[in-house]
Amino acid sequence: MPALVLLGAQWGDEGKGKATDLLGGSVDYVVRYQGGNNAGHTVVVGDQKYALHLLPSGILSPGCTPVIGNGVVVDPSVLFSELSGLNERGVDTSKLLISGNAHIITPYNVTVDKVTERFLGKRKIGTTGRGIGPTYADKINRVGIRVQDLYDESILTQKVEAALDIKNQMLTKLFNRRAIATGQVVEELLAYADKLAPYVADTVLLLNQALDDDKVVLFEGGQGTLLDIDHGTYPFVTSSNPTAGGACTGAGVGPTKISRVIGILKAYTTRVGAGPFPTELFDEDGEALRRIGGERGVTTGRDRRCGWFDAVIARYATRVNGLTDFFLTKLDVLTGWEQIPVCVAYEIDGKRVEELPYSQSDFHHAKPVYETLPGWSEDITKAKSFSDLPKNAQAYVKALEEMSGAPISAIGVGPGRDETIEINSFL
Repeated sequence: MPALVLLGAQWGDEGKGKATDLLGGSVDYVVRYQGGNNAGHTVVVGDQKYALHLLPSGILSPGCTPVIGNGVVVDPSVLFSELSGLNERGVDTSKLLISGNAHIITPYNVTVDKVTERFLGKRKIGTTGRGIGPTYADKINRVGIRVQDLYDESILTQKVEAALDIKNQMLTKLFNRRAIATGQVVEELLAYADKLAPYVADTVLLLNQALDDDKVVLFEGGQGTLLDIDHGTYPFVTSSNPTAGGACTGAGVGPTKISRVIGILKAYTTRVGAGPFPTELFDEDGEALRRIGGERGVTTGRDRRCGWFDAVIARYATRVNGLTDFFLTKLDVLTGWEQIPVCVAYEIDGKRVEELPYSQSDFHHAKPVYETLPGWSEDITKAKSFSDLPKNAQAYVKALEEMSGAPISAIGVGPGRDETIEINSFL
């Protein structure tokens, strides 16, 4: 019953796609369990680069069945655009399965997302504007549209009417926008029904049966731990649970079936969107990390904010996810620095704090306490084993492992599929 959860241990963009793809050839199912097309994974296969937004990264592995779980919100137009792009490049997408309980991102969800963010002005969250938050809000408010609703026009119409009763009041009276017609939305959604039908399945049943049959299932989070709606830097978070517990609710498997939880850590730290970021750099080092690391959001196209590695965040991720392993990515980006600072604690109101403060105000005012480690100048992209790394690079990895609270079992030394050092097998 080998079930693994793979998730981001920072603010997302840590390289989950590379890690998932690395394991994809050894697993039977790869499951996205939360988020939507507000997440982005870049996977490099040979000389080909693939940007995935909604689809599980395992879709690039021929022997793997990719699954979109019930905890994901699905924009059908994005889904079919992404599938079409992969098919044009020769990727077989026919094995994709989508939970009938996954919620649909409707056109009015996208509209509400965009107008609300503009209305907030300086208080904006930094949302991608793709309707993710409003769709999850509809889900919680029990007016959401699920994939299965596309196959009962009467139920679909009733649900769209219920959702638009309030939204049209808000759009017309608060935002001075035109009301959205129920019939138009229903017609647009029904147009996807036949195209979606071959992919729709009872994925909860299927995945539990697979685990009972000793199949290997990998659960893939869309964003990072610090963007979790419950455990992240609220309110600058996503609208779902990318932490390990989200895999259980977002895919319909019990926690006793999870055998390993792997956190993806970047060798430094990045963040997209608004919110506190203690180690953020505004100098030449920050710009160098951004340039060398290619730090631009796969989905948003926005430059990522860059900073030094934050061990406080790593320890927090270990704790709230129950991490058993880390996959350290982009170690090669740090090549060339003589000295590399690492944040080991925070200073808050003159006091040293070694764990992430629960208070939003305290975290906002946290100042990093750094220890400096010696850097290296040797090219590490050809390293195949830990011993191939320069001594200072080895020491850096060992220091991060000790500070973070879980073993580093794999290291990314380049963007390619084969540019990974495996220290301990994940399977």
